[in-house]
Amino acid sequence: MSTIKTKVTDNDVAAFIHSFADTEQKVKDSFELLTLIKNVTGYEPKMWGSSIIGFGTYHYKSERSRQEGDWPLVGFSPRKAAISLYVFTGAKEHEHLLQDLGKFKMGKACIYVKKLSDINQEALKKLIASTIDFLQKKYGDK
Repeated sequence: MSTIKTKVTDNDVAAFIHSFADTEQKVKDSFELLTLIKNVTGYEPKMWGSSIIGFGTYHYKSERSRQEGDWPLVGFSPRKAAISLYVFTGAKEHEHLLQDLGKFKMGKACIYVKKLSDINQEALKKLIASTIDFLQKKYGDK
């Protein structure tokens, strides 16, 4: 059985942001995201692997492979090209939640934003809450 290599660490989230975010704007946006996501989720931010800031946890079991492990309910990373937001299930029934989000690009289930001011924070809060609700119903509350 394959397990996820990215795991929660004891690394300092603030130190990571200061060392990893490549612009002052990304540092500022990252600290704003910490507060926003913590307020929506009630979870403390934790480092996952070397570059993901995650909130909460669920136990993941892939429906297509034998991979399983723990993963953050939601998270983000202030990457060089854009801030990667891991706040979307990728499910068709949740696509309507993206309509009012603002200016972003999509990966499979990852949202990329250049800066936090490009997106509607109220829409982001709804997206985060819906994602957590979906994951907890699907995988159970951990």
